[in-house]
Amino acid sequence: MPDNAQIAARLAEIRARIDKAARRAGRDGAAVTLIAVSKTHPAETVAAALDAGHRHFGENRVQEAQVKWPALKEKYPDVVLHLIGGLQTNKVRDALALFDVIHTVDRPRLADAVARVGGEMGRRPSCFVQVNTGEEAQKGGCLPAEVDGLVGHCRGLGLDLAGLMCIPPVDEPPSPHFALLRKFGRRNGLDGLSMGMSGDYETAVELGATHVRVGSAIFGARG
Repeated sequence: MPDNAQIAARLAEIRARIDKAARRAGRDGAAVTLIAVSKTHPAETVAAALDAGHRHFGENRVQEAQVKWPALKEKYPDVVLHLIGGLQTNKVRDALALFDVIHTVDRPRLADAVARVGGEMGRRPSCFVQVNTGEEAQKGGCLPAEVDGLVGHCRGLGLDLAGLMCIPPVDEPPSPHFALLRKFGRRNGLDGLSMGMSGDYETAVELGATHVRVGSAIFGARG
């Protein structure tokens, strides 16, 4: 398990790499949000990143986040918590009680639930439409042909739609998938692009990412 100084140094190095990648693309690195993916890592490891000043974190599972994050959010009230894993409609209420941003809205029924439950709770999280750019059967996300319709559906519900998200296939170069997501975003007037992980976040930034999701490069191997 990395110590506090190691985590702080890794965060600083990744931030510097993001800034360099952004400059190569003629962008401002400050416009790129680094989401530290803390899934499977214990609260004490997450606290090291919090103590280093980092405030954007990503979790895959609602149940894991429910155990880890309430106490941390109480201590660090300015934390922004991102749900980056799939969301079942029966977990929407639990998710909205804890998460500030949902990156995985991938079907109309889920969008309906987020809008309805959010209205009941007085919660309006930022949302990303997840796109299955590789059309992989085992992966979440709407198909490329469904993007425009789902974006329109989310807008019709009044969701706070921030942008699009994708996870490229592990056995393919990520650049074409990032470029495709950027194309869909531009077509739909969406600036937010949640794309890029530990192995390819610099490429993602060069291709327009506004949010990168980095876990192992910060915290090491999963707990």
